[in-house]
Amino acid sequence: MTMTLRTLAAAASALALAACAVGPDYKAPQSASAPAATGSFVAASSPAVSLAPVAADWWRLYDDPVLDGLVRDALAANTDVRVAVANIARARAGLRGAGADRLPQGQIGAGAQYGRSPEAQRAPGAPREDWAVDVGIGVSYEVDLFGRVSRSVEAARSDLAAAEADAEAVRVVVVSDTTQAYADAASGAARLGVARRIVDLLDQQVNLTDRRKEAGLATGLDLARIATLRDQRAADIPAIEAERQAALFRLATLTGRTPSELPAIAGERAIGLEITDPIPVGDGAALLKRRPDVRAAERRLAADTARIGVATADLYPRITLGASAGSTGSGFGDVFGGGPLRWLLGPLINWAFPNQEPARARIAAAEAGTQASLARFDGTVLRALEETETALSSYARSLEQRQALRAARDQSERAARIVRAKRAEGAADSLEWLDAERTFAEAEAVLAAQDAQISRRQIALFRALAGGWSS
Repeated sequence: MTMTLRTLAAAASALALAACAVGPDYKAPQSASAPAATGSFVAASSPAVSLAPVAADWWRLYDDPVLDGLVRDALAANTDVRVAVANIARARAGLRGAGADRLPQGQIGAGAQYGRSPEAQRAPGAPREDWAVDVGIGVSYEVDLFGRVSRSVEAARSDLAAAEADAEAVRVVVVSDTTQAYADAASGAARLGVARRIVDLLDQQVNLTDRRKEAGLATGLDLARIATLRDQRAADIPAIEAERQAALFRLATLTGRTPSELPAIAGERAIGLEITDPIPVGDGAALLKRRPDVRAAERRLAADTARIGVATADLYPRITLGASAGSTGSGFGDVFGGGPLRWLLGPLINWAFPNQEPARARIAAAEAGTQASLARFDGTVLRALEETETALSSYARSLEQRQALRAARDQSERAARIVRAKRAEGAADSLEWLDAERTFAEAEAVLAAQDAQISRRQIALFRALAGGWSS
């Protein structure tokens, strides 16, 4: 038996040395779109951005402790993050299971039966009815001669990396959505303040026009026109308030709370959220390394490539080294007391031959899946570049638009100051003063709406850049 063990051990060592993993070895894809992404972004010429590396924890650039706390709560309690973490645990379990195939597998079996045997099968004088007890132990080990196990582990490891990248992508979305909801609530509060000021000015203008009508200085048409304008501006207030409440409710959901559980401090900010310094955007090559959706697509491509090897290994024999020992007797005393002992030792070969068409069909399916993963990777790269360039361009154009609106607001403010001075000197009546003040307030309302849009475009840019989650 000792010589047999040595012979089998030597054979196993030789097989291990000769083993090779069938199927293609994975190489990082050279996407047709990747070389074009190695330089600076086309839309990064605006002074509002810089080519410095993307800031980690970009939401902290807003310097708002309330936002920092909300983002922290969202990352800890958001349901989408919890799903992503569970998916990581499942992928890690799959890797552990695939790796276990590299180790010897043991089995223990025991059974007891009571029955009646034919007379011819019993020794003279032995009872025909008796117990039959069998106890055995076995060990088996698959010699990974053609890399089926190693390719399975390779695929499982890539699946785990893809799940981790997916979780990072979820965190990017959760952080950006949380910041956006908080910004929308703050912008809504700022817009509400301006809208209420406009209505207050129009109320004064309605009262003044009504008095002028009674004095014969204005007509009913004048009063109807200003009253109509007042009602139209008053109708804007409930809509803005509804948008602000919706942002707060969304913020509660993102942080794992019911709307009633959201702390009041989350809705106290009444100034729009914006970073005035140039935003660091890096370059295209860094973007592709940083974007978790690109990394997830690349890891899935690696996993599918490894599965070609798993399928290809089925074309070749599967060799298992096994050993077993056991004993059978008429009772437990016979089994453990030196009864009939048996043992087996040797290799087992399984080979689907000559009909290998099912295995070749699985190989073709795995190859097609790999081609699909490569196409998805290319598409993900293109979408990453498109989203980033679009976000950069939209942000830059919004800043230009706000510059023009700010100039218009400044002009209306200058006109309001002139009318105030004329009114103090008695050269302008109250109606002219109210009209100038309302025009100024209307310009501020348009500018506040533009500020809200810039806030959204800024956050969309950070989201496209996937800031803060580079690996």
